[in-house]
Amino acid sequence: MSMPFYVSPEQLMKDRADFARKGIARGRSLVAVQYADGVLFVTENPSRALHKVSEIYDRIAFAAVGRYNEFENLRIAGVRLADMRGYSYDRRDVTGRGLANAYAQTLGTIFSSGGEKPYEVEILVAEVGSNSDEDQIYRLTYEGRVADEHGYAAMGGDAETVATYLGEHYTDGSSLDAALAVAVAALGHATEGGETTDRVIPVGDLEVAVLDRTRSQPRKFARIMPARLDALLGDRGPTEHAPAEHDRIEADTPSLDAPSPDAPQDSGEPPVAPPP
Repeated sequence: MSMPFYVSPEQLMKDRADFARKGIARGRSLVAVQYADGVLFVTENPSRALHKVSEIYDRIAFAAVGRYNEFENLRIAGVRLADMRGYSYDRRDVTGRGLANAYAQTLGTIFSSGGEKPYEVEILVAEVGSNSDEDQIYRLTYEGRVADEHGYAAMGGDAETVATYLGEHYTDGSSLDAALAVAVAALGHATEGGETTDRVIPVGDLEVAVLDRTRSQPRKFARIMPARLDALLGDRGPTEHAPAEHDRIEADTPSLDAPSPDAPQDSGEPPVAPPP
């Protein structure tokens, strides 16, 4: 009779965490920065159709790095939860904290389950308030941990280097163009082989969106298109695309039959939906 294979719980959790971290690190970084009128999201994403930053509800946005199909399932579940809560109670009852807690429970359940692999994703849930003191940014990791970020947040890729750059150059209450310049510069700041390099990312490779509290519409989410990005960033010198080895990142590249990011209704039920 053969002996059953045994792995200690500590080793199992460590292996699952290492697996998720490596998958997330293969993607490109994403940053969220608070500015005077709201919250800014910037990431390097050449695709104009497959978004990493999207709207969840009136004043709430969702941003993610990692496997597209996994974080898209989470986004769709969040949209459904927000719509149901807003319809059943009141639109003011839909909050970023409530969605972050629901996502934390879902990610924690998936990570601790031995029947499936952990999600290779990290996500941000941000809510814009009536003033900067009421803005909220929640960062959620693959194992369901929640961090309440202030000022800025970075995740995916070389997040540590990007966060260090933001910490050195971020200014509280800055204008949109100043915050955008710092965020884009941080994404182009990288450390390879012990050497620090700065790359000017082309406007066409950027995905930029804001939660703007000054918008007159109830929905505060808006995307910033390349034409406006050119005007906001100005002349930055010669641009440089991402290195060739990052042109196809498994963590960022969906299959051809992946669901449309702007159509929650056209996808099936997520593997684990956030609880009500």
